[in-house]
Amino acid sequence: MAGEKPEAEIAYYRLQEVAKHNSEKDMWMVIHERVYDVTPFLGEHPGGDEVLVEQAGGDATESFEDVAHSMDAKDMLKQYYIGEVHPSDRKEGSQNSGSFFKRCCSTCIIPIMGAVLLAVMYRFYMAESRLS
Repeated sequence: MAGEKPEAEIAYYRLQEVAKHNSEKDMWMVIHERVYDVTPFLGEHPGGDEVLVEQAGGDATESFEDVAHSMDAKDMLKQYYIGEVHPSDRKEGSQNSGSFFKRCCSTCIIPIMGAVLLAVMYRFYMAESRLS
């Protein structure tokens, strides 16, 4: 259609290539099968550059999710995006939708279990107080 920009072609990187970019002067990492060049962000990271240095050249998905980054932090990733992990290097069953399910379970199950436990304890307490 007229006026629409053509979609840019996606660059694919092998994990071996990402692993080579592991210094403070040239730092790449993978988050959710996407490759980011975070070199310019080193001095700006609120948690300090050592947090990024630990993950340099590797898959930082688990560490990134464990910290529970804000939506603003997740949006910031877009400016450092350079491509995707090559399909042959992706982990089996690893999809962004799967990571959503994993995040939902880890963030929802604990509060739900806490609420159920509180409800059971309340019912037990009320039953005991009626008998007294």
